[in-house]
Amino acid sequence: MAGQSLLSIALRSLGIGLAVGTVAMLSISQTDAQAIAGHNSDAPVNFAADRIELQDKQNRVVLSGNVAITQADLNLRAARTTLAYTDAGALKIQRIDATGGVEVTRGSENARGDVAIYDFNRRIITMAGNVALRRGGDTLNGGRLVIDLASGLSSVDGRAGGGSSAVGAPVGSSTSGGRVTGTFTVPKKTN
Repeated sequence: MAGQSLLSIALRSLGIGLAVGTVAMLSISQTDAQAIAGHNSDAPVNFAADRIELQDKQNRVVLSGNVAITQADLNLRAARTTLAYTDAGALKIQRIDATGGVEVTRGSENARGDVAIYDFNRRIITMAGNVALRRGGDTLNGGRLVIDLASGLSSVDGRAGGGSSAVGAPVGSSTSGGRVTGTFTVPKKTN
């Protein structure tokens, strides 16, 4: 699966099984793979923001204003984030909650949404609300995107589930209503 794009994996996981299946299944060579799902979630996390507030008693850090977080080649941008951590002699990030025009990029892939949660223990990034996934000229739009960094499996639901509780819902859980939409580029015919 490492040789496939996140878009291809997301489409397969949707299980739509429609006649569009052959068009919807996009794959790329391993050397061109830039999938967000191939990310090293054990890499150190760096951040920058206009303001930082350390809340020691709650074991969290609040970053606000032009927040930029990087981990290896994965970038997250948002208006505000909360980083939950444990402190057993050294700080260890458990989770990042991001709000306000969240954008996650890696290589040529870009995912946007209203909110996102990066759960370091489960190795899952969940985005909800007006989700748009872009790779080159290909697009995929929906309500919720779940990226399982451990398995490489990603899925897009038509609706976010009606609230922020849907962001933390397990991978594979279903939501009612809504539709996933997209546009796929087709290779130019060569003679």
